[in-house]
Amino acid sequence: MRLLLLGGTGQVGAELRALPLPKDVEIVAPTQFELNLTDSNAIAEAIIGERWSAVINAAAYTDVDRAESEEPIAFAVNAKAPAQLASETGRAGIPLVHISTDYVFDGSKGAPYVEEDKPAPLNAYGRSKLAGETGVRAGNRQHIILRSSWVYSPFRKNFVRTILRLVAERNHLSIVADQRGCPTVARDLAQTCLDIAIRCAAECDQAPYGTYHFAGAGETTWFEFANVIVDLASNRLGRKPLVFPIRTVEYPTPALRPADSRLDCSAIVRTFGITPRPWRQSVAETIDRLLTKKDTP
Repeated sequence: MRLLLLGGTGQVGAELRALPLPKDVEIVAPTQFELNLTDSNAIAEAIIGERWSAVINAAAYTDVDRAESEEPIAFAVNAKAPAQLASETGRAGIPLVHISTDYVFDGSKGAPYVEEDKPAPLNAYGRSKLAGETGVRAGNRQHIILRSSWVYSPFRKNFVRTILRLVAERNHLSIVADQRGCPTVARDLAQTCLDIAIRCAAECDQAPYGTYHFAGAGETTWFEFANVIVDLASNRLGRKPLVFPIRTVEYPTPALRPADSRLDCSAIVRTFGITPRPWRQSVAETIDRLLTKKDTP
């Protein structure tokens, strides 16, 4: 079984490449120089060049604030490329697993979002990811869209790594306390992508295709999340800055963000038997990996 992975250097992609694989499974992860996702010919050649068992698209433009000024680039990577991937894999009869985001919602529901809730993105990034979802659904019936949230890992830029850096630099941190969500460790999201891709490849015609939510179990705010990170890291770093809550309006950013983007993950539990781990457990493991330099860059 050969799986094509796009976005192999991102948070989820890096974890996918590091996962132990079943004996009969191989992951091929071309670099962005080997496969430019803004090049439609390159995408077509990559898909038709080999009989893939499934394709996992973990590639994305993820800079939420910069997307406000680079919306065409965000749409090229997050919307146009996934749409073509879906079209090419659909014609070839290859299942496609595609990662999306909680930011397709506006955060006004007041309860965790289920897959059937109507999207209403607040920013360019969310709009580009929603357009990508639409393209995937239109192009390939054999698709799985995984919406996730607040992804972190030992790799690339993310909230956990940022807070650890600030712990070493500052005595006081001011963190937004009125945005609520579900932190998700990239390793678990990667394992979920792999498990689902393998099942779809094995049950190509009968797999339960569609859209699913996968995020860390439990909920928190950025302020509470930061406090947990500081508490877990302070003994090892020998520093414990004070963390103060602030409101979103006190920390203006180019992109608006949903105030409550919690995801209901019960559908993926029912359908695939995949149960998200508590986010506090996962963040503790990630901090351990970072501070002991276990398999980190």
